[in-house]
Amino acid sequence: MLAVQNLQSFKEPATTLSLKNIKEYLYAFPHTKSVQLLCLDDCSSCNIIVDDYQDPTIDSIDDFIDDSIQTYQYDFHLGFQEQAKQIFFTEDNIEKSVCFSLSVDKQGVSEQVIVKFKDKIYDYTPYLTPTPVYNSLKELAATKGI
Repeated sequence: MLAVQNLQSFKEPATTLSLKNIKEYLYAFPHTKSVQLLCLDDCSSCNIIVDDYQDPTIDSIDDFIDDSIQTYQYDFHLGFQEQAKQIFFTEDNIEKSVCFSLSVDKQGVSEQVIVKFKDKIYDYTPYLTPTPVYNSLKELAATKGI
């Protein structure tokens, strides 16, 4: 009986993916370490990586976001700092640009980032709570008192 439970295949969560619920969406995938949404190049297609493995049975997510997405971190001394794009190497050792990436660990905690997309600000810095959405970085800063 225990062996059957460990052979549970990955199934996509029933929830429709949005930037507001992305943490909950990713966390719903069965995992032991982390689940990551990885969007390469122009963000036209994103993949779900579960425990560092891209399961071919999990469909890629097309046209979810575009390359206008911006990711920030907050620094006490410098304020909001836009993150530079990262580089990703495929299995074939081909270099790709990471347009957007967000991961959630086993406890449901995501990377501590702030995302700007289509005139909305998504704050992924709070632990274990739904993602707050703001109309501007200024509104986020005023609400958090930073």
